[in-house]
Amino acid sequence: MPRVSRKLRKWTAAILDLPQDVALDLPRVTMIGGIQLTVENHRGVLHFSPQSLRLAMERGEIEVSGEDLVIRNIGAEEVFVEGRILGVALHPKGKPSG
Repeated sequence: MPRVSRKLRKWTAAILDLPQDVALDLPRVTMIGGIQLTVENHRGVLHFSPQSLRLAMERGEIEVSGEDLVIRNIGAEEVFVEGRILGVALHPKGKPSG
């Protein structure tokens, strides 16, 4: 996203009192304990197994690691996962994930 456009979105969010995740197209991650996770504003599932979930986002990826992971609900921009969640990592675009 061009720098001027990003600044304009940030300014608009502040003036209109909008959440930054909405205005800046950022993911919203909500975790309940270590057993439930909801990720909103993702761009698709890149990989899923009972130990790992990778989601595309506007500027990189989100990686969820755990045990016995199950996707309970998935929508165009939201995914709900249950299981034993051991970690959540953000991998910005252009940086190695390992």
